[in-house]
Amino acid sequence: MVGWIREFGAFLRRTSTTAGFGLMLIWRTALVLPHALAPRRFRNILDLIFIYAIGALPVTLVVSVFTGMILALNTGLSLKDFGQEQMIGRIVAVSLVREMGPFMTALILAASVGSGVAAEIGTMKISEEIDALEIMSISPIKFLVLPRMVALTLVCPLMTLFAGVVGILGGILVSEFQLGVNWVTFKNDALLHLQKKDVYTGLLKSFIFGLTIATVGCTQGLITRGGATGVGSSTRRSVVVTFLLVIIIGYYVTWMFFS
Repeated sequence: MVGWIREFGAFLRRTSTTAGFGLMLIWRTALVLPHALAPRRFRNILDLIFIYAIGALPVTLVVSVFTGMILALNTGLSLKDFGQEQMIGRIVAVSLVREMGPFMTALILAASVGSGVAAEIGTMKISEEIDALEIMSISPIKFLVLPRMVALTLVCPLMTLFAGVVGILGGILVSEFQLGVNWVTFKNDALLHLQKKDVYTGLLKSFIFGLTIATVGCTQGLITRGGATGVGSSTRRSVVVTFLLVIIIGYYVTWMFFS
C-alpha cells in the first residue's frame, strides 16, 4: 500500500513538473514571437506549414469523407424512421464544423506531426545538439520551438476548414444516393441552421488544438532522457497526452460557448 502511494505521488510530481514546463514553454515562445517575422525564420515557418499540411492531407481527406458519410448514414437512418430525413443537412454540417472537424484534424496532426516533432527534438536532445546550440548562443526556443509552434497553430485551422468541407461533401453523397435526400435540400437545410458561432467555435478549437499539439510535442522532446528508448517513450507520451488534452479541451470550449 505504501509503495502504491509512493508511486502515485511520483506520478503526480512528474505530471505537474511536465505541465509546468509546457506552460513556461508557451510563455517563453510568446515572448520571442516577433522573431517569427525575421525573413529566414519566416521562410522556415512557411516550409514547415507546407510539410505538415501536405503530410497530413491524404489521411485527412480519407477520414473526413468517411466520417461525413458515416455521420450522414447513421443520422439519416434514424431520422427516416420519423419521416424527418430532410433534417440531415443541419446535423451533419453543425457536427462536422463545430465538433468532428476540429477533433479529427487534431488527432491526425497529433499522430502524424506531433509525434514527429517529439521524436525530432528528442533525438537532438539525446545527441546533445540542443546543448551545442546553447553553447553557440543560439536559443533553442527561437530556433526549434517557435517555428514548429507557429506552423502547427496555423496548419490546424486550415486543415479543419478542409476537413469540414470534405466531410460535408461525403454527407451529401450518402444523402443523395442512399437516403433519397436531394443535395439542394441538404445544402439549404445546412446553410439555414449553420451559424457563425458554430464556425467560430470550430476554428477556435482548432487553433487551441494546434497550439496544444506543438506544445506537447516540443515539451516531450526537450525533456527526453535515456537514449533511443527515451525518444520512443517521449514520442508515445506526446500522442497519448495530446489525445487526452484534445478531448478535454474540446469539451470545455463547447461548454463555454453553448452552456
